[in-house]
Amino acid sequence: MTEKRQCEFFLLRYVPDAVKDEFVNIGAVMIETGGGFADVRLTRDWRRVRCLDPEADVEMLQALERELRSLIGDVRNREMLLQKLQDSFSNTVQLSATKGCLTEDPRKEMEEIASLYLETKRVPGQREASGRQKILGTIREAFEQAGVWALMRKNIAAEQYTHRGDPLKIDCGYRPNGEIKMFQAVSLANDLDAAKVLAFSYPLLEAGIRRLESAGATLTAVVDDELDRNDGAILFALATLEKSRITVRTAAEMPRMAETARQELRV
Repeated sequence: MTEKRQCEFFLLRYVPDAVKDEFVNIGAVMIETGGGFADVRLTRDWRRVRCLDPEADVEMLQALERELRSLIGDVRNREMLLQKLQDSFSNTVQLSATKGCLTEDPRKEMEEIASLYLETKRVPGQREASGRQKILGTIREAFEQAGVWALMRKNIAAEQYTHRGDPLKIDCGYRPNGEIKMFQAVSLANDLDAAKVLAFSYPLLEAGIRRLESAGATLTAVVDDELDRNDGAILFALATLEKSRITVRTAAEMPRMAETARQELRV
């Protein structure tokens, strides 16, 4: 009987927004305890990454595989390897907890891990994008059709107006007549906590814009079209947004808002 070998593996996770704490597994690293086998695999299907973050730098993420192979080729000590990986990555690429496994064939085990965690399992009729990404796509499409998307600010970093390290980014906005109008996709059907995060952050953001740009500010939360308005949690989320002076509109209303932007930007 072939002797089993003790290995450990961990996953690489793409986390574009630390506040929402949403992630996609993009890679796996396996090392044999005590040295010997070491390997890395990255996903070959980046659609899930693009669904989570349409602005993701996929070429940069793909380049991680070369860097990782160099690291595991030079360092087989587990603690040193983990430290080097943590030092090398930004906050957008994080390591999962390490898991152990016993296997007769580490290469075969690595193939199974990659298949389990990195490959997209297709289910007939399954939606490609999350609720938030679907709304964000609607926002972009409406502004593109109005001819103003190229004129708008995208991924507006809140930290330039609030505090250094604030991870919030507003999807898009524009400035007509001394006022910055911003738009954020918020899927209350999938993530009620996103409303609380946005409501907490917006007053500081608004004050920072007024202070640094001498401009007023408005923020529109674009939410799902079909929400159960009898659901207490949904009603609470909507009230929380409105209490912080955040306007709430549905995705279906985007063409009208995009037309207003076209007129205000004089396109």
